[in-house]
Amino acid sequence: MPIPQRIVQICLFIVAAIALFGGTVQMVLGQPDTTPRLDNVHRFMAGVYFSMGVISFWAAWTVRRQGTLVYLIALGVFLAGCGRLFSISQVGLPTPHAVWLGYLVPELALPFVMALAHRAGPRAAAP
Repeated sequence: MPIPQRIVQICLFIVAAIALFGGTVQMVLGQPDTTPRLDNVHRFMAGVYFSMGVISFWAAWTVRRQGTLVYLIALGVFLAGCGRLFSISQVGLPTPHAVWLGYLVPELALPFVMALAHRAGPRAAAP
C-alpha cells in the first residue's frame, strides 16, 4: 500500500476508535445533570457519533476503494472540531484545559492530514 494511502488508513482507524469508544460511553452515560430534553439530544448524538465510527472503520478497511467518502469523513471531523471551538468561545474551556485542548487540536488538524494524504495517494477506481 502506498504511504499516502496508509496515512489515510491510519487516520481513519484513529477516527473510528475515538468515535466508537466515545459514542458508546456517551450513550451509556448520557447527560445525567440536565433536563430530559438535553439528555435525549445527547444520546441521539451519541448514536450519530458511534455510527461515524462504524463508517470510518469500514472506510479504513476498504481504503483502496475509497474516494469522496474520505473527504466527507474529514469534513465531519473538522466540523465537529469547529463545534467544539465554538462552544469554547461561547461558554469557556472546560477543565482540565489540557484534556479539552488535546481533543480540539487533532479534530482541527487530522482532517487536513487525511485530505492531503488522500489527494496525494492513488485514485480509487470508479465503481
